[in-house]
Amino acid sequence: MKVIDRKFKMTAPGIGVLFTLMAGVVLQGCGGGEGSQKSDAVDSEASSAVYVPPGQHDEYYSFLSGGFNGQVSVYGLPSGRLLKVIPVFSQFAENGYGYNEETKPMLMTSHGFVPWDDLHHPKLSRTDGLADGKFLYVNGNNTPRVAKVDLTTFETVEIMEIPNSAGNHCSPYPTNNNEYILAGTRFSVPLDLEKGGMGDASLEEYKDKFRGSISFIKTNEEDGHMELDFQVLVPGFDYDLANGGKGPSEDWVFFTTYNTERARTLKELGASQNDRDYLAAINWKLAAKYAAEGKAHEMPANYYHNTMDHGSHIAKSNVIKKVRYLLPEECPGMMYLIPAPKSPHGIDVDPTGEYMVVNGKLASSLPVFSFSKMQKAIENKDFDGEVNGIPVFKYESVLYGEVKEPGLGPLHTEFDNKGNGYSTMFVSSEVVKWNVKDLQVLDRIPVYYSPGHLMIPGGDTKEPNGKYLVAMNKITKDRYLPTGPELVHSAQLIDISGEKMRLLLDFPTLAEPHYAQAIAADKVAPNSVKFFKLGENTHPDAVKKESDVSVTRNGRTVKIKMTSIRSHFTPDNIEGVQVGDTVIFHVTNLEQDWDVPHGFAVMGANNSEALIMPGATQSLRWVPKQAGVYPFYCTDFCSALHQEMQGYVRVSPRGSNVPIKFSTGEKRPVPPAQASVN
Repeated sequence: MKVIDRKFKMTAPGIGVLFTLMAGVVLQGCGGGEGSQKSDAVDSEASSAVYVPPGQHDEYYSFLSGGFNGQVSVYGLPSGRLLKVIPVFSQFAENGYGYNEETKPMLMTSHGFVPWDDLHHPKLSRTDGLADGKFLYVNGNNTPRVAKVDLTTFETVEIMEIPNSAGNHCSPYPTNNNEYILAGTRFSVPLDLEKGGMGDASLEEYKDKFRGSISFIKTNEEDGHMELDFQVLVPGFDYDLANGGKGPSEDWVFFTTYNTERARTLKELGASQNDRDYLAAINWKLAAKYAAEGKAHEMPANYYHNTMDHGSHIAKSNVIKKVRYLLPEECPGMMYLIPAPKSPHGIDVDPTGEYMVVNGKLASSLPVFSFSKMQKAIENKDFDGEVNGIPVFKYESVLYGEVKEPGLGPLHTEFDNKGNGYSTMFVSSEVVKWNVKDLQVLDRIPVYYSPGHLMIPGGDTKEPNGKYLVAMNKITKDRYLPTGPELVHSAQLIDISGEKMRLLLDFPTLAEPHYAQAIAADKVAPNSVKFFKLGENTHPDAVKKESDVSVTRNGRTVKIKMTSIRSHFTPDNIEGVQVGDTVIFHVTNLEQDWDVPHGFAVMGANNSEALIMPGATQSLRWVPKQAGVYPFYCTDFCSALHQEMQGYVRVSPRGSNVPIKFSTGEKRPVPPAQASVN
C-alpha cells in the first residue's frame, strides 16, 4: 500500500491527495472490531496530550499571522485555545484600535491613512540567538511596513513604513542579538535615485530599470525602537523569504528569489523559464561596516515612522525625508548568489548554522547548501559569472547534498533538537521528517490539507524544542462544520518527540496564517502588565479623579473629559451640545485592578466603541447629525450593575442657546424618616 500510495503522489499530486482521502473514507467505514478500539485508544491518548485542566496554563504562547486580516492571533499550546487577537495594521472595532484618536496615527503612511494590510511573518526578538520574549516584529506586505508588538502589553507600539519597497514580503528577520531587523521587497519597481521613491518607467523597460531593496532596520537594545539605517539596492528579481544564520554563519542573512528572468507579465510562465533561480546571501555585518565607512549614498525619501508613547498611550507620526543606500557592485564581498531550484519559497538555516535548506516549490528534491563550502568557494573564487556585479557560485561548489523524493511542493522547513528537519509539502499534503546529516527521509505524516508553513517552538533558532510542530494548512474542507463558501483555515498540532510523528489536535485559525512563532510561556507571562498605573498616565486630557471632570466648548468643538469606574460614568448627564458639533469624549478608566476594562459607545457614532484599559485614557470623536437625547453606555461587562452603567447627551438644534451643563448623581433631599408601626 505504501509503495502504491507513493507512486500516486509522485506522478499525480491531485490523485495522491484523493487517494489519501479515499483511504480515510474506507477506514472510517470499517466500524467496530479491534480497529475501532485501537482508534479510540489513540484518540484518548491524543486528547490527554493536549488537555490543559481548568485553571492551568499552556506551555507555550504561539503567535500566528493573520494574513489578509492584518492581525496577529495568539494561541496557547498544546490546547490550541485562542487567547487574544492583536490588531496591527487593521482597524479593530473590538477595542477601538485605529478608530480612537490615540491610535489613528499608527496607521498613517505616505499614501495617507491605510487601515489594512496583509500581515505574513511574525518574528520574536532575540538575545544570543534565542527568542527573549520582549517584542514581536511583523511585516505589512501590501503597503510596505514593519511593526513591533510589546509583549508586556500585547499591543502594537511602533510601525515603520519602508521606502523603495513594493510588497514587503521577505520580512522581518532579526539578527541574533536584534542588532538589525531585515526587510526585503517582494516586487521590484523602478526607483528614482535623484527625486526619491518610485519612478515612472515603461513596463517594457523592466529588465533595465526595475530594482529591489533590502532594508536594514537598526533596533535599540533597551526598548527595541526601530530606525531605518540603510538599504541595499538589489537586482530586479522578486524576493520571497529570508532567514539569518547562526554560529559560524551568524553574520549572514539569506533571501530566496524568483523571477530571475525579470518577466513583467504572466509570471506563472515567464518566471519559470530558467532552470534555477537564486538564493541571495548578504553579509549584514560587512554591509553595516560599508555604510558606517561612508560607502552609502543618500537619496530623498518620504515615509512615516509611527510610535506609541508609553505614558500617554498616544501615537505620533514622524515623516522622514531621506534614506541611505548601498549598491552591491560597489561593496565587494557583501553579496553573493547561489543557484537554487526554480521558484523557491522558504530558506531555513539549521541550528548549527552550517546547513541552508532551500524549498523549491517546483523541485523534486530538497537541496541543502553548506556554509563552510560557501566560505571555501569565496576563498577560491569558484564562481560561474555574475549578475549586476554580484558573483554567482557554481551550484556544486556550495551544495552539501539533496534530500531525494521528499514529496511534492516543498515550501518551508524547521528543525528539532535531534538533528532533523521537517518540511511542508503543499501538493502532496504532508509533513516530511528527514535527517540533516545523511539527508534520508525518516517519516511522513499527512495533514489536511495543502500546508504552507509549519512552526516548531524555537525551530528557527540555535536551540529548538523537539516536542511540538504546528502545520498551518490552506485548505480545510471536511475538517469542521461547513460555514458557507468560506471556511476557516486549519492548524494541526503534531507530536514530534518520538521517532514517528503523531497528530494530536486540529484547531481553527483566524484568516490566513502564513507563519508563526512560539515561545515558552514562562519567558513572557511573568512580565505581563496587569493594569496601567493611574499616577503614571501622562495623557493631556486624562482626569484622575471624578471631581476634575469637565465639559468645555471651543467654537464648534466640545471636549468632554470624563471617568469610568464600576459602575458609572462621570458625568453621565451632559447638555449644551449642538447638531454638527465635533464632540471628543476623553474617557479615563479609574480602575486599578487586573482585567477590568471599561467600554464606551454613544448612539450614532460612525467609527467604533472605545475599550479603555485600567488606568488609561482613550478618546472617541463623534459628530451628532440630529437633535435629540443620545444614550451612551459601557460595552464591556464589568460588574453586576454593568447594565446600569450608562448616561445621556442632549443634542440641541444648531444655534440654540442651551448652555453647557453636566452632572452625575445630582443630590436629592433625604426623605423624612417614617414612624415605626407596632
